[in-house]
Amino acid sequence: MSEEQKAPGWGRWVVIGVVVVAGLGLVRGNGHDGASSADPAPSATASAPSSGATPSAGPSAAPSKPSGGYDPADYAAPVRRFAAEAGVNPQLLMAILYNESYKPHDPELEKAWQRSKPDASFGIANMHRAAFDDTKPGRPFASRQWEELPDDRDLAVQAAAWHLHDLAAQLPAKVGVPLSRDELVALGYNAGAGNMLAFARGVKIGPQAQSYLDRLRDNWTKSGEAVK
Repeated sequence: MSEEQKAPGWGRWVVIGVVVVAGLGLVRGNGHDGASSADPAPSATASAPSSGATPSAGPSAAPSKPSGGYDPADYAAPVRRFAAEAGVNPQLLMAILYNESYKPHDPELEKAWQRSKPDASFGIANMHRAAFDDTKPGRPFASRQWEELPDDRDLAVQAAAWHLHDLAAQLPAKVGVPLSRDELVALGYNAGAGNMLAFARGVKIGPQAQSYLDRLRDNWTKSGEAVK
């Protein structure tokens, strides 16, 4: 998540899944107001790769419609493309996707969850509205909307890449802690820029941010393999 990791327990996703299923007969056919009956288990809720999809460069770009099982490695091509565009490490961007794959990424389930929890994050990179809106000005996706993230995974990857770029730009040239710049930027993605800068000055990392950092390290090797 781009601002702060507020990872819901699987029990909460099961609850929302039950609510979606229970209300299916009421909401089916209501377009964006309707929710699917998707099972919140990762094997049943996420979507197909879009590695050959058109980049999300503007309103005319073809969205990478999710449909099928989700594995961050399936998005290696967009990760490489948008990491190069934003000037960030593709391994870091892929590791962020792995870190953010803790919850289901079915588009309709995400939208149903957001209706009950308006401050929830959207898309496979779990970006909050404020982070997306702060990142997009002057960027190739400046005309796009945060609400599009669940339905266009390439856009989600592109926005995350530029958000990582903006976080990295805020770090001082030298930091006084035994953390890599990529690790600090990942902590900024999770906990916000202010906390990232505090960690760079030597402020102790809290348990939530430490958990995110530990997962990043666990995902680092396979992320590098995925973007080769």
